[in-house]
Amino acid sequence: MPKMKTNRSAAKRFKVTATGKIMHRKSGKSHLLRKKSSKRKRALSKSKELFKGYYSHIAKIIADKF
Repeated sequence: MPKMKTNRSAAKRFKVTATGKIMHRKSGKSHLLRKKSSKRKRALSKSKELFKGYYSHIAKIIADKF
């Protein structure tokens, strides 16, 4: 059976840490920033750990990272 190809769009959106966590960017920082507080915009800039329920699916499509 051939190797599974990495989904390149997913590989750009998700990063795997040294400890094996899958991190992703938070949504909501692209437009309508005028009404959002500085604190909220700063919080949106940070990456967040992926919800555990999605781990198996995302790990499969970013196969080369594991």
